[in-house]
Amino acid sequence: MRPLLSNAVREQTARPRTSRGLCAQPAGVTALADRFSRGQGIRAQRRARARPYGDDPTVARHRPAAFAEVRPGVRIVTMHQLADTGRSCPVARAMPMDTDGPRISLYAAEFAADPHRAYREMRERYGALVPVELAPGVPATLVIGYRTAVRILNDPDHFPADPRVWQKDIPSDCPVLPLLEWRPQALRSTGAEHARYRQAYTEAINGVDLHTLHSTVEKIAIPLINTFCESGSAELISQYAFPLTFAVLNEILGFPAELGQRVATGMQAIFDGIDAERGNAMITEAVMELVADKRVNPGDDIATRLLNHPAALTEEEMIHQLVTLYGAGIEPQQNLIVNTVLLMLTDDRFAGSVLGGSLSTRDALDEVLFTDPPMANFCVSYPRQPILIDGVWLPAHQPVVISMTGCNNDPEVSAGRYLDNRSHLSWSAGPHACPAKSVAYLVVQDAIDQLLDVLPEMRLAVPADQLSWRPGPFHRALAAMLVVFPPSPPLSVR
Repeated sequence: MRPLLSNAVREQTARPRTSRGLCAQPAGVTALADRFSRGQGIRAQRRARARPYGDDPTVARHRPAAFAEVRPGVRIVTMHQLADTGRSCPVARAMPMDTDGPRISLYAAEFAADPHRAYREMRERYGALVPVELAPGVPATLVIGYRTAVRILNDPDHFPADPRVWQKDIPSDCPVLPLLEWRPQALRSTGAEHARYRQAYTEAINGVDLHTLHSTVEKIAIPLINTFCESGSAELISQYAFPLTFAVLNEILGFPAELGQRVATGMQAIFDGIDAERGNAMITEAVMELVADKRVNPGDDIATRLLNHPAALTEEEMIHQLVTLYGAGIEPQQNLIVNTVLLMLTDDRFAGSVLGGSLSTRDALDEVLFTDPPMANFCVSYPRQPILIDGVWLPAHQPVVISMTGCNNDPEVSAGRYLDNRSHLSWSAGPHACPAKSVAYLVVQDAIDQLLDVLPEMRLAVPADQLSWRPGPFHRALAAMLVVFPPSPPLSVR
């Protein structure tokens, strides 16, 4: 039995809503294009004939809508006028997303081993919009064009984050369902509900004292480093990055260690897509116990602030806000720490900085957020109807996934200059942008600085090309990272 979520979805799943004159079960994109080319039933053409426009006959540029919208001063050109001017209709020549052809598997080990080559090949073959699979039999469109992604992220009306129509046909054991399914929280909501949830957890996060958090990271980091500094070697994920992010997050959310461990184990199962349904159940049970405890034992933590927020969250809503915060706090921060240390140990520009070079940990962090962000592909939306963008028809109710890595490295906007450049999309953009960016930056940067201050001569135990990356459609995560260093005596703990 699925915990909480299935019942909520069954009770609240709504029929597809109509939008902009399209019926609840719209015709296929080919039929829509044919109707446009024959001049039948397209509202934009009727409006163009009925209203006066400027003298310059300019075809409206594509916008993130099912059809180009008419604006004052812009004239929609008919098919006959296009023929007279030698132009062609952008809708008539638009191509549907190939629903039957081969799709690129984002969950394969081959993709995880060399995603940058995969993104280059995608761009050469498909352009900004790529047909992919998130899991066997789960099609999606991957956005690897920066400008296209920004348009989508800032247009929740046409690209809403609510997956309920999509997930009705997804098997309960689908490995990506626990990460993508509808929950009563901001990441999977739109409109007034999104605003309500987002205000609650944003204000709860803003209550975190960053000066206190700095001391918390140091208090947790030093004892962890002391467990391996005398040995001359360590596996950084299991011995440092994971336990540090785990302990810090438990502290600011208000989780006792035992409950936090159950949530963290469940989160890893979900991100890996292995036994994700059991992981989801484990998370739900642990968070339910936490909420019950906080009602009688409040503290200076995010969980308590959420409980006391004027939004008056229900118990189910409380659970899902905390699940979201935990999911965003452990796996991505752990991966960001490790990916940044990897860059600093393998790139001469940063390797020198460990022993006093010119580039800082913050510079390395910002570069990794461009080149290897911890969440490589995410920010998922579900168009309510077939929609035309960049000359491609996207089907209704199918995931549109933003590739932060692909977009950040789009040759149209990226010149490979990362220093003092924070234009990447790794924190997302628009109404679903990450509200905990300052907290995440502080935790990750302090964790790395503490480690390299104590062990500045750290290096990889194996060549970088022998490191193994965990497969999965969403994250960019090493399976392990062995390092060696001259043994060092333990530090005193204040």
